[in-house]
Parts: sequence; C-alpha cells; structure tokens
Amino acid sequence: MSTPPPHPEAPLPSAAPPADPAALRVAYADGRLDEGAVAGDWLGQFDRWFTTAVAGGLLAEPNACVLATASPAGVPSARTVLLKAVDARGFVVYTNYTSRKGFEALQNPRAALCFSWVPLQRQVQVEGRVERVSRAETLAYATTRPHGSQLGAWISPQSRVIAGRAELAARAAAVAARFGDGPVPVPPDWGGLRIVPEAVEFWQGRPDRLHDRLRFRDTHTAAGWVLERLAP
Repeated sequence: MSTPPPHPEAPLPSAAPPADPAALRVAYADGRLDEGAVAGDWLGQFDRWFTTAVAGGLLAEPNACVLATASPAGVPSARTVLLKAVDARGFVVYTNYTSRKGFEALQNPRAALCFSWVPLQRQVQVEGRVERVSRAETLAYATTRPHGSQLGAWISPQSRVIAGRAELAARAAAVAARFGDGPVPVPPDWGGLRIVPEAVEFWQGRPDRLHDRLRFRDTHTAAGWVLERLAP
C-alpha cells in the first residue's frame, strides 16, 4: 500500500531546520524602467503592465492586489482582493460594506493598493481616496458574477465572528431555499469601492537592489500630474 502524501499543513519532521527568511535572495535583472519609456499617464502605464501580466501566463490571478485600509482611529489592516475595473476614475473592488475593509474604507476614506507581480519583478503601488461606486455600476457588475458568488453575498456576514462552519452551511441552505436557481438580487450592503488615485508608483526590480521607481503624483494644482523618480 502506498503512503499518502503529507497534509499541506502537517508539521515538518523534527530534524528539519526552520526556514531562514534572511537567507532567501533573488537577483533582479530582467528589466528596467526609464522616464522616456513610460506612458504619458498612470492609466496608460498600468494598462501596459497589466496587459503584460495577463498575457505572460506566469500569474494565476494578475488582478490580485493587497488593499490596505485603516480604522477611524488609525489602526491599519490589509488583505488580498481582486481588481474588477480600472479606468481614469480609479481602481474598483467589490465587498460587503459592513465588512472590516468596507467599514474602514467608508469611515476613513483613504486606502492603498499593492499589485505584486513577483515573476515579472514588478510592483505597482496606489494611494488615494475612496468613494462608493454608483449603484448602477454595482448592479451591472453583480449580474456577471457566478450564481454561487451571488448567493455568497447573502450568506456571509463578512468579517464577523461566527460559531463555526456549520453556521455558514445553515445560512447557505436558507439562502439557496430562498432564491433557488432564479435571479439573485444584490444585497443593499454590498457594492463597489473605487480608489481614486493621488499617487501611482511603478517599481521595476534591478540588480544590486538599485531598483527603478517611477511615480505619477497628482499635485492638486494647475500643474496636474507629475512624474518623479524615487530612490530605491
């Protein structure tokens, strides 16, 4: 009889030394980012890099990014979300407005995004204010979601403490009985958040940690957006 593979969360054998994060090193040498080669604005440059990230096939979810928010008291939190739209107005993600990220983003409407495209040795950082996406935009997007995801928006009291998995199963059964295979309305507390950028930084790994960092920044003056290089 063959031995089953170990569970992914099984402890390592006692003889195995713990991994040392300080010993992990990667030399970045695949690209460069020069002022003369970037697009004329942050959206054009993001579109270029995002298209490359999708076409390269090296990333399972190129639209995955870390969204950082903070409570009104300034307590930070971060989590990975999926970008669902981007245009000149900003970057859009969807959530339950009563979840931790939804509450924080609306009560303290400042946020940051970080796209980490490690196989490409690239990163994009976004900072800006947060606004609600219009209900019309939310409804239009919601109809494109898989049926199970539409039901999930009703099932999960996102970010709240629950008794156990059985509670979710019971809620799922109740929601399935309520809506069946028919249309699922969008919950009133579920919708989009738009991060309206005030700064978008494009980071390209370079040798010896002398990386390229170019940032588009809104000056909030008649000068509009400026492009500036940051020290690595």
